[in-house]
Amino acid sequence: MKKIGLFPGSFDPLTLGHLNTIERSAGLFDEVIIAIMTNTRKQSLFSPDEKTQLVKECTKHLSNVSVATHQSGLTVELAKELGASFLIRGIRNIQDYEYEKNIAQMNQELFSDIETVFLLATPEHSKLSSSIIKEIASFGGDVSKFLPEAVNQALLKKYQEK
Repeated sequence: MKKIGLFPGSFDPLTLGHLNTIERSAGLFDEVIIAIMTNTRKQSLFSPDEKTQLVKECTKHLSNVSVATHQSGLTVELAKELGASFLIRGIRNIQDYEYEKNIAQMNQELFSDIETVFLLATPEHSKLSSSIIKEIASFGGDVSKFLPEAVNQALLKKYQEK
């Protein structure tokens, strides 16, 4: 049976931490689907289409990675629809773990065939947060060392337009 992992997130913007998790996941699963989701608690900087194009650009070197957009509904419903048996989540710290653990347990209640796989962030990526990166960039700070080049260029352009 094909092992399909679904990595859901808002990816606003995609960081090197996200990309590291994707690359590591690509080595663990037959197929990895990056799901561009809407986080209703956050104001997005990039549109779903922009995020999709950026993620595709940054993952084009990974033959078993694809991108899907899902703007409403439960992640487990999308996993069922796509045939994914695994949800992939990156963990940077204890706060992420506590938050993600509760979601994983609820997802398993909703869809008993789903398994959540936690990948610990590497030390150099454990401080990365899309929200913090956007905050720094909004004040003109250099965030290039935290982002893939295509994402950094898109972020610079967004803030030049504002």
